[in-house]
Order: sequence, then C-alpha cells, then structure tokens
Amino acid sequence: MAKKILVVDDKAEIRKLLKSYFTQEGYEVVTAADGQEALFVARHEKPDVVLLDIMMPQMNGYDFLRTFSRESSTPVIVLTAKVEESDKVLGLELGADDYVVKPFSPRELAARVRAVLRRMEKAHQEVPQILRVGEIMVDLDGHYAKVGGQMVDLTPSEFTILATLMGAPGRVFSRLELLERLQGVAYEGYERTIDVHIRNLRAKIETDPSQPRYIETVYGAGYRFAPQEKLS
Repeated sequence: MAKKILVVDDKAEIRKLLKSYFTQEGYEVVTAADGQEALFVARHEKPDVVLLDIMMPQMNGYDFLRTFSRESSTPVIVLTAKVEESDKVLGLELGADDYVVKPFSPRELAARVRAVLRRMEKAHQEVPQILRVGEIMVDLDGHYAKVGGQMVDLTPSEFTILATLMGAPGRVFSRLELLERLQGVAYEGYERTIDVHIRNLRAKIETDPSQPRYIETVYGAGYRFAPQEKLS
C-alpha cells in the first residue's frame, strides 16, 4: 500500500508541485491550504507523514503543530522560508521532526521523507524488546515510554533518541550520529537540532532537567545515557 503524504501550504503552486512530484514517486498525496484545513484532512486521511508550511492564513504551522502533536505521533517535516535559528527551535519544540528551508530541492525533500518513514517502519518491525534503566522503561515494540510507571508523551524523534541512548548506556553519541539515527543520513548544519530534542526529552524524563540524571552532556563530543553503575 502506498504511503500517504499530507502537504500543507497556502501557495497552490507549491501544493501542485509537491503533489505531482510525490505522486510520480509512488506516494498517495492529499493537500490542505492552511492549518485548520490540515487538521480536518489529517484526522480523516491519517497520513504517514506531514509536509508543513509555517506562514499560512487562518491557522499557521506553529498552531497546527501545537494541536496535532497532542493528537498524533505522525512525523512532521516543516517547510519554511524562515531561516532564523529561533524559528527552527520553536518548530522542533512544538513537535516537528525535521526542518527544510525554502527554496528546497524536491529530491532532498524526498530523501528526508524516505528517511523518516524508514525510521517509523523500523520501530514497528523491531523484535519485541523492553529497555529498563532506573525509573525509565522503553518498549521498542509498542513504541512507548514510561517514567516511574507513568506514560510519557514523546515525539517520534524523542523516542528514537531515548531508545538509542538507553540501548548503549555509557556510550557517547555525537550529534551527527544521533541525527543519522533520526534521518537515515546526517546533514551538516542540522546537527544542532539534536540539542533541541535533547532539551525537550530532558524536560519530560528528568526530575530536574537543569541537573540531568539520565541524559548526560559530554562536552565537545555529544550525549550519553548515564552508565548503569552511576544509576544503581
């Protein structure tokens, strides 16, 4: 069955271009012209990935993300002409999984889509496995996490990072390594987005995010999950 993409952009020419390109690539494509329409379409069409513009009338991309990320774990790739780091950070904090700046290459965008879909499929095809460290439990097969017995609402990117780090306590992962786990390929210049995901993840799993017990920063190298002996 063909994977379904929801393209959300207020510019008809971009919707038409992306629908034509991804249809030729073998995807099913549905579209929306603003955030409100996108919520309606997403709830009924159940897309596998969302390509989301930010600057739109009625409801912009940020407002869409605020609502959609509470309803679904479907990955979202933001498409925008806004290039300020603060804009990228806001999108990621609201639940976006990737960020592509306009003008973009349809081929690069298609590669990003394939990478995020591969990651989601791999998560669903994992051999049943449960990771437990301290108060944290990650179910790789069920694709959920608990802290102290309580379910934690993680984005797909946050879940992948947590599972990666927990799978090898004490091992240091560079930002580019973690980015590659998320996207299937590491794009230079995007590795700092990992810092945003880590900050969001700490806020959800750490008792005191300013003094993390589980996810440690190894300055100049990357991040690691605290070694077992430190948590025992």
